[in-house]
Amino acid sequence: MILVTGANGQLGGDVCDLLRAQGKRFLGVDVDELDITDKAAVDSFFAAHPEIDSVIHCAAYTAVDKAEDDPARCYAVNAEGTKNLAKNAAHCKFLYVSTDYVFGADGDEPLETNDVKAPACVYGKTKLLGEDAVRQHCAQYFIVRTSGVFGEKNTNFIATILRLSETHEKLFVVYDQVGAPTYSRDLASLLVQMIETERYGIYHAANTGECSWAFLAETVLSLCGKSTTVVPVTSEEYDAPAKRPINSRFSFRSLDEASFSRLPPWQDAVRRYLDGQGLLKE
Repeated sequence: MILVTGANGQLGGDVCDLLRAQGKRFLGVDVDELDITDKAAVDSFFAAHPEIDSVIHCAAYTAVDKAEDDPARCYAVNAEGTKNLAKNAAHCKFLYVSTDYVFGADGDEPLETNDVKAPACVYGKTKLLGEDAVRQHCAQYFIVRTSGVFGEKNTNFIATILRLSETHEKLFVVYDQVGAPTYSRDLASLLVQMIETERYGIYHAANTGECSWAFLAETVLSLCGKSTTVVPVTSEEYDAPAKRPINSRFSFRSLDEASFSRLPPWQDAVRRYLDGQGLLKE
């Protein structure tokens, strides 16, 4: 049976929906059913569910800016919570969803899975500690780094841009951070496929292509027929509490070598997302 954490989130919810549609045996939990930061609770949960043989770990503290003021909570969820799960799931297949923030990279070359890690914010540091815990305690692991996840079930960058466009004539959005957004439904499909295999390792997965956050915002507003203007600014000018990586371009060599399909282009993913929300005007 597959355990899915973060079942109420964007990605975890889509993973559960897909597993349900495929008739797979799974157990979806969120913090109300299992507080992963509580070691005793996690120990007891696994003892009560010996049938668990696979874990897709989507739960995470993802409030990147808030984490700078609340590092203890971010560490508890992303690092200690992941370790609590990994130690109990040492006999299982374990799929951990990580992030481009573990790199904190500059430049413009696509990031390989083994490139130097230099997270520049609390969130990135705690997610890297989560990766370390998985590699330490689990022999059968998948680590899947992704970026800019958006989906129907929770707020995300695209939803925020559209909400702000209702009350703002101009939106200031950074243009010097470049990567690709990732549609949670596309990523969920890959994760569900992956957990059925034994092609263990570290992977990069995002919708293909690249764009800045400013260009993504412009694309979304255009597709939705909005007149709000995007004003491109630098990361320094925007001055967010948490420092983001400038370069989040992924190499997908890892997927190719393991014979996993790359995700569709980000433009296609954004159109499908907006169409599903009834927001596509073009």
